[in-house]
Amino acid sequence: MEVPFKQDVVEGILSDLNIKHIGQATIRQTVAVSKRLEEATGQSFIHFEIGAPGIPASQIGVEAQIAALQKGVANTYPDINGIPELKKAASRFVKAFLNVDVAPSGCVPSVGSMMGVLGSFLLCRHLYKERDTILFINPGFPVQPLQAKMLGYNRVDFDIYDNRGEKLYEKLDEILASGKIAAIIYSNPNNPSWVCLTEKELEYIGKLATKYDTVVLEDLAYLCMDVRTNKGIPFEAPYQPSVAHYTDNYILLLSGSKIFSYAGERIAVTAMSDKLAKRSFDYLLEEWGMRTAGDAMVYIVTYALSSGVCHSAQYALAAMYDAACDGKLNFVEDTRLYAERAEVVKEIFIRNGFHIVYDKDLDANISDGFFFTMGRKGFTGDELLAELLRYGISAISLKSTGSRQEGIRVCTSKVSECDYAVLDERLRIFDANNK
Repeated sequence: MEVPFKQDVVEGILSDLNIKHIGQATIRQTVAVSKRLEEATGQSFIHFEIGAPGIPASQIGVEAQIAALQKGVANTYPDINGIPELKKAASRFVKAFLNVDVAPSGCVPSVGSMMGVLGSFLLCRHLYKERDTILFINPGFPVQPLQAKMLGYNRVDFDIYDNRGEKLYEKLDEILASGKIAAIIYSNPNNPSWVCLTEKELEYIGKLATKYDTVVLEDLAYLCMDVRTNKGIPFEAPYQPSVAHYTDNYILLLSGSKIFSYAGERIAVTAMSDKLAKRSFDYLLEEWGMRTAGDAMVYIVTYALSSGVCHSAQYALAAMYDAACDGKLNFVEDTRLYAERAEVVKEIFIRNGFHIVYDKDLDANISDGFFFTMGRKGFTGDELLAELLRYGISAISLKSTGSRQEGIRVCTSKVSECDYAVLDERLRIFDANNK
């Protein structure tokens, strides 16, 4: 059956953009390819590649930011510590939805969680001279290992797929015993697989982080978006699971991009445990002239990277945190739309001969949510991505996320009900052509 996008057209655009294979492209390059194909052919793509919000930004944040600008904050440098309103609200938010106590002093704004991760890498690398390696529990956000590479830090990783439960403990224990690991990083729920670590697995991570005195960077970009339990009531269980219940060696990364759909203003918070923030490190003093981790994060890392974070956006995030804590902004219910989309799109893929790659959290089926993974028998992830491009479907390869499994990442954020029939038709043709 006829393929919507001709191979020579696809190859020509890849060549123009100096991309040897779509599986090797970055997320932004993949977006560029699909956009160029749309322009060249007049046909629309179904965009599964970029994890951008697909619902409007919180009006509470928008109004608070406008009010701050009207009061004149645009002509004033923000305090690099963060405005008091945001620090207090962030501390309260962590208590409300994670049941974790973090002092306002340990809540520091960053230019999105990407800056928060970069800054945390810098900090953790300078706590001990001999610790020069970041451990990635993969799959993960492709930019994070790129950040470590850019900084010149060593990297080790493993795929969570074959290391659940007690195997996770054994794998971590083996790697951490080297004494070289400065930090462990993962996202929960996971980008791209939507794997959600269990309380027992988080306990394993926390106990080993304490045993080997290693810092855990917990990326909570999709906080409370595991829809299998309702975590949307502030200050009431069930809470978002977190390693913070099992160790004091943690930094939580709390992005406003997905939970509040506030991606355009690049605003997030790093929440460092009270004990870690107050701890003294000789190597920090030797290298940076700062003794405690908390001071180094603010007066060295934040100062050097951004000299503070967008003043008005801080007021926006503070207002959204407070509204969520007061029960006036139910971000959990708002973001449930992604799970509803995922349920439909998964069924379309499976009906047309695909399978879910990361399909289980131990014995439980994976949750529906912002991301999921798809594979096809007989195709590597890169091959599948290249073939789907010819059918007007754009995604990213699992290989780019550090996964050892073959398949693609599908993001539900930009798909809408009007895409379902088109997706079904294109995958039906794909299936017929690849029996």
